[in-house]
Amino acid sequence: MGKIEEEIKQKEFRNQYNKLLINVLYTSSWLNGLQNSIFKVHGLTPQQYNSLRILRGQYPDAASVNLLKDRMIDKMSNVSRIVDKLKSKGLVTREPCDHDRRQVDVKITEEGLKLLEKIDQEWEQWEQNLHTISEEDAKKANEILDKWRN
Repeated sequence: MGKIEEEIKQKEFRNQYNKLLINVLYTSSWLNGLQNSIFKVHGLTPQQYNSLRILRGQYPDAASVNLLKDRMIDKMSNVSRIVDKLKSKGLVTREPCDHDRRQVDVKITEEGLKLLEKIDQEWEQWEQNLHTISEEDAKKANEILDKWRN
């Protein structure tokens, strides 16, 4: 990967904000492709992986579908469908809530926890590839992106 101008073969941008927007979108797509290569081996999508990580954070407690929706990275995800797919793979359970019949409790299974452990090891190796910038630069980039979203 080089400069965005070289990657997309564009000589000029309207301004630095336009260049930044295109650079972030392009980089996001590049990162998605890299992470998809990890998840695909395990038969998961990024959204399914994100759901499992949220459920692991709740473990041993269950989570509602609404909690999953609120915490998803991809806010356009169809969480009910994702949970159904994970249930069919034996990675989560889905049960009616005891105190609210309209709510469903979702809980990660032991199989789901083991799969995440395996992926965690691969993820750590993959993440090492991103250490081409210093930790201080990563901190600054995080601050800039947080500021930009506000």
